[in-house]
Amino acid sequence: MNMPLDKMGLDINAMNKSAGIEPKLTPELLCQARLIANNTKQDLLDVLENESGLDSDDFVVALGQMMRYPVLSILHLYELHPDFTLLPFAEAGKLGCIALRNDDGQLQLVFSNPFDTYLQPKIDLIISRYGHAEVVVWSLAHHKDLTAYLSHHEQSMRAMDGLTAEQVEYHAEHQGIEDISLRSISEDTSPVVKFVRSTLYDALKAGASDIHMETDPTGLKVKYRIDGVLSQEGGIQGLAQAEQAISRIKVMSELDIAERRVPQDGRFKVLVASGDGKPREVDMRVSIMPSVFGEDAVLRILDRKALSDEAKGLSLETLGFEESIMARFRLLAEEPYGMLLVTGPTGSGKTTTLYGIISEINHGQDKIVTIEDPVEYQLPGVLQIPVNEKKGLTFARGLRSILRHDPDKIMVGEIRDSETAQIAVQSALTGHLVLTTVHANNVFDVIGRFTNMNVDPYSFVSAINGIMAQRLVRINCPNCTVADTPDTLLISKSGLTPEQAKDFNFRKGQGCGQCHGTGYKGRKAIAELLCFNDEIRELIVTREPVRKVKEAARANGTLTMREAALALVRRGETTLEEINRVTSLV
Repeated sequence: MNMPLDKMGLDINAMNKSAGIEPKLTPELLCQARLIANNTKQDLLDVLENESGLDSDDFVVALGQMMRYPVLSILHLYELHPDFTLLPFAEAGKLGCIALRNDDGQLQLVFSNPFDTYLQPKIDLIISRYGHAEVVVWSLAHHKDLTAYLSHHEQSMRAMDGLTAEQVEYHAEHQGIEDISLRSISEDTSPVVKFVRSTLYDALKAGASDIHMETDPTGLKVKYRIDGVLSQEGGIQGLAQAEQAISRIKVMSELDIAERRVPQDGRFKVLVASGDGKPREVDMRVSIMPSVFGEDAVLRILDRKALSDEAKGLSLETLGFEESIMARFRLLAEEPYGMLLVTGPTGSGKTTTLYGIISEINHGQDKIVTIEDPVEYQLPGVLQIPVNEKKGLTFARGLRSILRHDPDKIMVGEIRDSETAQIAVQSALTGHLVLTTVHANNVFDVIGRFTNMNVDPYSFVSAINGIMAQRLVRINCPNCTVADTPDTLLISKSGLTPEQAKDFNFRKGQGCGQCHGTGYKGRKAIAELLCFNDEIRELIVTREPVRKVKEAARANGTLTMREAALALVRRGETTLEEINRVTSLV
């Protein structure tokens, strides 16, 4: 007997109970399936179904229980009516998702793969283009049932595809800029051009910061970096097709497509639709690198419009720093002169932190000038200068010119060489507050970096006010986090004793539809802050061992980044696995 679907919000427990199925998919099984899928390059959903030992009906019910989605059988699907005007037939087949309505016209989106991180943003964009704003219920169905349902409607709906595509009205007003939209992708006749545009489109909708295109013996693999972690999202088979895709990136970046033996750098712009339907430009910084099998490409996405909107409300609170760190860092930033350094690896949020503190100290009474490569945020009331090395405008040359522009506060995007370091230190010694970044693993390594750049130790310690090192840590998903008991090996590898572990509130995300099965949602900044006093300055000038500097810093209240990370684990905000990935034990 078919279950009537007179309500769109289905009772998951009731459905599973009526099916006589108890939960049989566990987080441990999911982790095992992920490992097998990564090693064998198979689809995670197929691997999980094979490893579960369940038949298709029982598997999708158990999957719905684990991922907290209602489940529909093929009989339930046939009781609903497809809305191919909202989600065209071709898109439904490609995405593995169908828009359905009941007799009352209520909308339900049925999909098969809850591990597809980018499906919901794609569907939301498609629906928003038609001006729909209604409550949507997401439900699961087995992919074979979805295929059967689409096949049933194939003959009647194929003719509608051309009509529904006409409804997407999008006109690019910018010449010479790549148009990235569903319309342009659907109109592409070249498979390579369509592949590249689709890759860019999916990355933008998923909120990726980087796109990695890696050539291997079988073809090209595409990976997105989201929340600081790489995940494979697709690719193309065949070295010839891989070469064509890289060549397409080169053409867009105005690089030499015949040169395959040396690295090349470039950039290009794409045009995408904003949430209000208006087009906006997004910059792509491109790095091409020769490899054994051909060439690899990495594209850094710089969505200036999104960053500028984000910068309007930017402050240290929005970055998630601890109160004690924020209070001391603000005091250092309010000094009338000196140098304040932020350090960390690429993608750790250094520039965002500097923008946050500039937004707080920008009261309109000081002249603030920045030199950056590139200008990522646009800050009101701040003179921002982009580096242009082709025209000879380097950090060092720009910094010299800034000093003649009567600044009060200066931000240098990054200290990369000895000349820039020397000028920055001299600027801090001559009455300016200098905010800048440098690449180093921790606050103590920064001292060695400046020594290696031939900066006089006495001048350095006289200029420096403080150094902050930071990282970004993924936070447990609030929708599926549960109490956890790490094994003794993990506790030992994390530098904890069983007695210390008793004071921790260990929690871990199981993986759900909201976090796309990862168990994490969002990131938070952790930091260690070194404030300089006379004792620390004397130790550096006399070139004492780093061990003594660390002892003096701890006596002065400095906590290590590892201690800050463990504090998050103790409160149940993240996991030992995550802090082991981001921070070191020493």
